[in-house]
Amino acid sequence: MATKNSPSNDDGQQASFAETALKLGGKSDDEARRTGAIDTADDQVEALFAPQYQTTSSPAHRAVWDRGVPVELFQSQDVTAPHDVQQVMDAAVGVVHQHRGANTLLDADGKISNEVLQELSTTGYWGLLVDHEYGGSGAPFASFAPFLTRMAMADPTVAGLASVHGCIGAVDPVRTFGNAEQKQRFLPGLADGSRLSAFALTEPSAGSDLTQLRTEAVLDGDEYVVNGEKLFITNVVPGRTIGLVCLIEDKPAVLVVELPPEENEHFQLRKYGLWALKHTHNQGIIFRDFRVPQANRLVPQRGDGLTIAYHGLNLGRVSLCANAAGTMRAMLASMIPWANFRVTYSAAIAKRELVQRRLGQLAGLITACDALTGWCAGLIDRGFRGEMECVVAKIFGSAAQKHASIELFMNTHGGRSFVHGHMFGDNIHEYLAPCIYEGEAEMLGLAFFKSLVKEHGKAYFEPVGKALAAAGIKKPNPLNPRHAWVLKSVAYPYLKWRVLQRLLPTAQSNLPAMPEELRGHAAFACAKMQKMALEISNTMSTFQLSLADRQCRMAELSARCQDLIVILCTALYGARQSDELVRAAADVICQELRQKYTGQRPSNRYFKQITELGGTIAEGNFSSIAGLSPDEILMRY
Repeated sequence: MATKNSPSNDDGQQASFAETALKLGGKSDDEARRTGAIDTADDQVEALFAPQYQTTSSPAHRAVWDRGVPVELFQSQDVTAPHDVQQVMDAAVGVVHQHRGANTLLDADGKISNEVLQELSTTGYWGLLVDHEYGGSGAPFASFAPFLTRMAMADPTVAGLASVHGCIGAVDPVRTFGNAEQKQRFLPGLADGSRLSAFALTEPSAGSDLTQLRTEAVLDGDEYVVNGEKLFITNVVPGRTIGLVCLIEDKPAVLVVELPPEENEHFQLRKYGLWALKHTHNQGIIFRDFRVPQANRLVPQRGDGLTIAYHGLNLGRVSLCANAAGTMRAMLASMIPWANFRVTYSAAIAKRELVQRRLGQLAGLITACDALTGWCAGLIDRGFRGEMECVVAKIFGSAAQKHASIELFMNTHGGRSFVHGHMFGDNIHEYLAPCIYEGEAEMLGLAFFKSLVKEHGKAYFEPVGKALAAAGIKKPNPLNPRHAWVLKSVAYPYLKWRVLQRLLPTAQSNLPAMPEELRGHAAFACAKMQKMALEISNTMSTFQLSLADRQCRMAELSARCQDLIVILCTALYGARQSDELVRAAADVICQELRQKYTGQRPSNRYFKQITELGGTIAEGNFSSIAGLSPDEILMRY
C-alpha cells in the first residue's frame, strides 16, 4: 500500500523519482503524472541493460560522480569492418557516385529516385544492421556509424535514409523487441529493401511531450483499428513499413504497420511544404479506422511503446553526428578552391587570417564529430545504453553543422552563397534541421542533466523531501529545532557526502601517453568534471524541489558538462591519430571549448596555431577530405 511518504501513480505502482519530486514540489497531479510516465519509460529502458551498462555505470555519469574519471571508457577504437560488410559499403557508395556523375540521383520531383533506392537494395545497403539469419549483413554499429560519414560525403540524404530505416525506422524495433515470428516475417523484407521503413512518433500535439499522444488503436477481434494523425515522418510513402507509436488501452504501444500501396479512405498522407529534407519524402499520415493485425504489436519484456521508441533514438543520434561529419567535409572541400580563387586587394583570401581560421575551425569540428561518433558507436557495441553519451554527440554534431554552415561556409563564399545552384543556398535548411530532429538541443540538454542527477537526487534529496512533506514543512530552516529534528537522520548521508567532497583531493585520472598539448586538454576536462559533482549538488540543494522549473540553470550546467566530455573524447581521439593535421585540429577545437568553458580570451598562440592549420589545409593537405570533388565555383570573373 502506498503511504504518504511513497506516492503512487494511478496504476498503484511506486511513483518514479520525477513524479514524486513534482508532487512534493506542489505541481499538479496531471503534470506530475505526465512527467512520471516519461521517467518510468526511462527506467524501463534501463532495465533492458545489464547493471554494468546502465546510465549510472556510463562514462559520462561516472566521470562526474565517481572518484577519478574512467578515462579508458572515453577512448574510441579504430574498427575495421568485416570483409562482407565492407563490400556492401563500397558498392553502395559506388551507386551514389555513379548516379551523381550521371545527374540521375534525383527524380523529376527532386527526391532520391526509386531507381537509386532499388539499386542500393541490390548492394545490401538497407540490410547493414539486420542480422545474417534474416538476410542482412549484421554490421557492428561501430562500422556502420563511421560509414555514414563516408556516405554523407557522397550524399547526406542517402546517408540519412540509412539511419531512418535502420536506426529509428522499423529495423531496430523489430530486431530488438520483436518475437521470433515477427522477426522472420518483417526483417527479410527490411533487409533486402523491398519494404523500406520509417517511424511514426510525432503528432500535432505530441513532440518533446510524448504523454500527449492521441493516436489510438482499439482491438476488434484479431485486428487493431487505428485512428489518429502523425506528422513529420521521414521516408514515408505508400508501401512503406512503419513503426507506429499509438495508445492501446490508454498506454503507449508500437505496431508494425505495412502501409497499402495506395492511399484509400482509411489511410491518407498529409502533404505540406517542408524546407528541410527536400530530397526525400517527409509527410504526415491520417488513419481512419485503419486495420492492423494484432500479431503486428511489439511487446517488450519490460515497459511499453515509449520504451521501444527511446531505444532506437540513441542510434539515430549517433548517426546524425556521423552525417554532420560528412556534410562538413563537403563544406570544407568547397571552401578551399573558392578561397584560393577569390582575390581581394591583390591576394587570394586563402592567405587571410580570418579565412584560415575558418578552415582550421572547420577541421576541428569535423575531428570532434569523428571522435564522438566512434566513441558512442563503440559504447553501444560493447553493450552500454549510451543515452547520455549519444545525446552529447547529437547536440554537438548538430550545433557544429549549424555553426559551420553559417559562420564558416557562408561567410567565406559571401554573396555567391545565395546564387541558385550554390551548395549553401540550396541546402541551408538541411544544415539547420538536425538541431531539431532527434530532439531539440536544449530539451535534450535537460534530459542529459536529469539523467546525470537522477541517482544523486534519489539517494540524498528524495528522502529529505519526503520527510519534510510528511512533517508539513515547506521551507526548511536548519536553525529551527523542529526542522532539525525532522532532518537529523535523512540529512546525515548527504552531509557526509558533502564533507568528503570538500576534504578529499581531486582524484588523478589515468591518462595514456599523449602529446603534451592534448594531454593538457584531457587533464583539464577530467579535473573539471570531478569538480562538477559538488557544483551540481549545490544547485540541487539551492533549488530543492523547484529545480524542475529552473530550466536555464540546468541547461547551463548541462552544456558545460557536455563540453568537457567533448574535450576529453577529442583529445584522446586526436592523440592516437598519425595524421599531424588531425592532431592539430583536435588541439584547436579543444582550445576553443576550454576558452568557452573558462571565459578566457584566445591567446596569440592559439591564433597562430589555427591560422597555420588553416593555411596548410588551404594548400590541399587535409587527408580527411581526400577523394571529395568540390562543387563548381559559380559566376567566375
